[in-house]
Amino acid sequence: MSDSPSPAAAGPESAAAERLAPGDPRLSFDGIAGWERGGGGRAGLPLRMPVDRLATAMSANFSRLARTTAGVRFAVRTDASELELEVENDPGGSPLDVRVDGVLAHRWTGGSGRHRIAFPLPGAGGGPAEVEVWLPHLSITRIAAVTLRGHRQLLAPERTGRRLLVHGSSLTHCMYAAGPSESWPALVAAGRGWRLRNLGFAGEAYLDPLVARTIRDAPADLITLELGINAYIRGAFTARSWGPAVCGFLDTIRDGHPHTPVVVLTPLSSPERERAVNSAGLTLEDTRSLTAEAVRVLQRLGDRALHLLDGSAIAPVTDAERLYADGLHPTAAGEYVLADRIGAELANIPPAPEPTPGTGGNTPGTGGNTPAAERA
Repeated sequence: MSDSPSPAAAGPESAAAERLAPGDPRLSFDGIAGWERGGGGRAGLPLRMPVDRLATAMSANFSRLARTTAGVRFAVRTDASELELEVENDPGGSPLDVRVDGVLAHRWTGGSGRHRIAFPLPGAGGGPAEVEVWLPHLSITRIAAVTLRGHRQLLAPERTGRRLLVHGSSLTHCMYAAGPSESWPALVAAGRGWRLRNLGFAGEAYLDPLVARTIRDAPADLITLELGINAYIRGAFTARSWGPAVCGFLDTIRDGHPHTPVVVLTPLSSPERERAVNSAGLTLEDTRSLTAEAVRVLQRLGDRALHLLDGSAIAPVTDAERLYADGLHPTAAGEYVLADRIGAELANIPPAPEPTPGTGGNTPGTGGNTPAAERA
């Protein structure tokens, strides 16, 4: 199937046309841990986390969400006049964004199935531009090929910014964002030249050991963990079990990131839930308080790179009506508000100190004991 948002200008006869496989190094993919290669003629799936141990979460929904392409993108620096994508979307979905020199140039809202989409680009008139394609963040999107036409230059852009890894619920997966490049994590990262890895899982942020190990092994210079809302809504933890589970989750991450700054964001406000008692006997206020106390316990035990961010200050009850679409999830405009507020806090977090030779510890940007597949 062929979809074209608008006609693409033809390049000069002498210019190149190249069809690139997804693994071509000039397609500078970011926000991924590796690839799930397609079988039976299917396109390849860029993975934001390893999938070999997904069965240990014992959740078919989590296994599906782990394969969605939230935060996954690739970029090229080129003077091409046309970009063509061959993609395959599973049902569900959200838009695909194309940004040129940081500005949203195209948003494609096609549905499930196989598609071939052509996007016009500036071409050689203004010199090479950085073209970045953000895959749909709510669907499983496979890529068969990327074709560029009318170009004389085609390079992988440099990616040198601070690595921001975010984890959380649907509030981090960003269900109501206008597009994948306009979620609050994407906006925070883009605004500061950081490199995003999004491990948000809508309705599935339960402190899974698998997720803790994934974060432990992933390269990161700054880690943000939005914790508590799923546990509260489902009554998954009691007052006795939630705090220790938070501490254990953080301890596992520290095994691979002993000095990396970690920010715990407690639940954002939700007016109807603040004092409503869940099936485990907790209110949302209780969950927020227990999360904060778990952070303070670890801080008292000597973790100086662990930081606490109060979700009720980031999104106060008094702001709920203008921030939320449904009393819980931010609207598209609300994503920008969260990006401004959370981004300002994260920008003030100092980086990890450079390790002293011979003392061990993780080097910023490597994540400590990082497997080769993650370092690639």
